[in-house]
Amino acid sequence: MTSSIEPYTISVPDNKLQRLAQKLEVTELPDELDDAGWDYGAPLADVKRLVAYWKDKYDWREQESKINKLPNFKTPIQIDGFETLDIHFIFQKSDIQSAIPLLFCHGWPGSFLEVTKLLPLLAASDKNTPAFHIVAPSIPNFGFSSGTKRKGFSLPQYAETCHKLMLKLGYTQYVTQGGDWGCMITRIMGLLYPQHVKASHINMVRGHRPTLIINPILTAQHAVTPYSERDKRGIDRSQWLLKEGSGYRLQQGTKPQTLGYALTDSPVGLLAWIYEKLHDWTDAYPWTDDEILAWVSVYYFSTAGPAASLRIYYEALHDINFGRERSETWIPHVKLGQAHFPKEITVVPKTWARTMGPVVFESEYESGGHFAAWERPDAIAGDLKKMFGKGGGGFRCVEGQNGFEQSSNPKL
Repeated sequence: MTSSIEPYTISVPDNKLQRLAQKLEVTELPDELDDAGWDYGAPLADVKRLVAYWKDKYDWREQESKINKLPNFKTPIQIDGFETLDIHFIFQKSDIQSAIPLLFCHGWPGSFLEVTKLLPLLAASDKNTPAFHIVAPSIPNFGFSSGTKRKGFSLPQYAETCHKLMLKLGYTQYVTQGGDWGCMITRIMGLLYPQHVKASHINMVRGHRPTLIINPILTAQHAVTPYSERDKRGIDRSQWLLKEGSGYRLQQGTKPQTLGYALTDSPVGLLAWIYEKLHDWTDAYPWTDDEILAWVSVYYFSTAGPAASLRIYYEALHDINFGRERSETWIPHVKLGQAHFPKEITVVPKTWARTMGPVVFESEYESGGHFAAWERPDAIAGDLKKMFGKGGGGFRCVEGQNGFEQSSNPKL
């Protein structure tokens, strides 16, 4: 590796742990309506249980030790027009020299933790399945990467950060996997760096109804294809989330600073804000209290602070050229794989999904939600092996790195 890439050990200062304990000790919780359930947000009983566990039993040092057993690194990356940011990332290099370089990109309220279940599934190769070199950054403003202090850090800047990280590791061609903002960031990477991003696999599929002018063939297919039961359930799911679960997006996309005061000062407020999404966006996933608090703690102890992670919503909403909408429309040249899960926050018909780009791989699952790499690591890993394996639509898309054959590799 280059000298500017160094191993990194996560070590939250003791005074931050002490301050957290003090805040949890004096927590004041609101009341709750009778039989409210999840209709009004995170239930009081659940939050009480989690606060008590966080205060009396949860061991961040144990979680920190587990994270530090992973191959953690940090490196400075200069972003055009912005400052140099210190980027934390997981880098699991396969023993297979010609393994496929894969960038895994998370979103909100996820983190680099989401890749950890994929690591043991993607490192090895056999005669039928490829191996991968896996790079999973804490994107800027998240986790243990630093954050920007300048306005306008939007999806192209997140894309630039991830792209420059891959180049710094010696990978001039690579593939990507992402959900949530990770989907949108990797899509913009494909738009800006198509000669480098050879294929993308996404699990948050946000295509739109095909139009005659832009997608004449898909429009015809859509016209003669009735909605399946899956499509109907997906439309219901999408409408429910839009009506009952989208307030966070409006707040974070318009006045993130105001919300940031509450999430920074109150660990319980941060816990409830994130926990609601972990419940609503998954497919009855059996979250343990330790899992929930690990995810929340990464935000609470993040280098840039919890408020910084909200600003991507504002910047992407106000970017008229490379905002969220652009990532949901046709991007040429980059081969696209799509995984469809029934409890994703938006579930669209496949004819809509195919308007996003040259689809070479599709999968559909009976269970799974928004955090697919965490809920269904078997599915995501299986998709990647099929898409980039022999006979898959992405096979040999990275020159000299097909996941099977021994070949020369960029010297790190």
